[in-house]
Amino acid sequence: MDANQSCAIPGLGPETYARWRGSDVGAITDELEWRLILELAGDVKNRRVLDLGCGDGAFALALAQRGALVTGIDASPDMVGAARARAAADKVEATFQVATADQLPLPTGRFDLVVAITILCFVGDATPVFGEIARVLAPGGRLVIGELGKWSTWAAARRVRAWCGSPMWRRGRFRTSGELRALAEAAGLAVESVRGAVYYPRWTPAARLMGRFDLELGRLTTVGAGFVALAAAKAAVPVSAHRPA
Repeated sequence: MDANQSCAIPGLGPETYARWRGSDVGAITDELEWRLILELAGDVKNRRVLDLGCGDGAFALALAQRGALVTGIDASPDMVGAARARAAADKVEATFQVATADQLPLPTGRFDLVVAITILCFVGDATPVFGEIARVLAPGGRLVIGELGKWSTWAAARRVRAWCGSPMWRRGRFRTSGELRALAEAAGLAVESVRGAVYYPRWTPAARLMGRFDLELGRLTTVGAGFVALAAAKAAVPVSAHRPA
C-alpha cells in the first residue's frame, strides 16, 4: 500500500501496519475494507492478479489463499521483504518485487485483475499509475481500487495532523469518487461500480456500533466515507478492432 514516487514514506513501514491491525479500530476497519474489495473483485480462483502497492503482503496472501495467482508490487524494499517473509511463514505461493506503480516492469496484458488499496495517498499525479494499470490488464480484465476518501472525519483528522507537522500526512492526497472515476475513464477503463465504507470516526465504540451497517450504507452514498472503492473494466476487444478495414 505504498506510493509510487518514493520508497521511503516517513512513518510508513511494516511495523505501522502491524500496530494498526493490532488495534481494535484498525482490525474492524481493515475487515470492512477487505470485504468490500473482495466483493468487487469477485471469484479470483485461477485468475492472474496484481496487488499494486502490496505493502506487507497481507491482502495479496489473502487473495492467494482464495486460489489467485498473485504478483505483489511495492516501491518499498522493506515492504517487499516483509511480504516475502509472510508468504514463507504462511507457506503461501506468491511473487513479490520492488517497483513503482508508474513504471511497472511487467508485460502488457498480463493480468486478469489489478487490485490497489490506498496506493494513491502520496501520489500527486495519478494519471501515469492508471495508464500502467490499463496497460498490464488483459482485455476484459478488471481494476478494483480502494482509496482514502476526501470528505470524511478520517481525512479531516489527517489534515490536522499534517498541519501539526506530520511528515507522512503532509504528503497525503485524498480523492473523491468523482476524481477516481475520471482517472479510470481517462485511462480507457469503464467504471462499473463505486462504493463507500468506513463511515464512523476513528473511535472503537463507534466502529463496533456502526460497522455492522457500514457496507449497506456504502451502497447508497460515498459522502462521508473514509474509504472509497471503484471497480472498472478494460474493453474485451480493442477499440481498433471495431473499426472497418
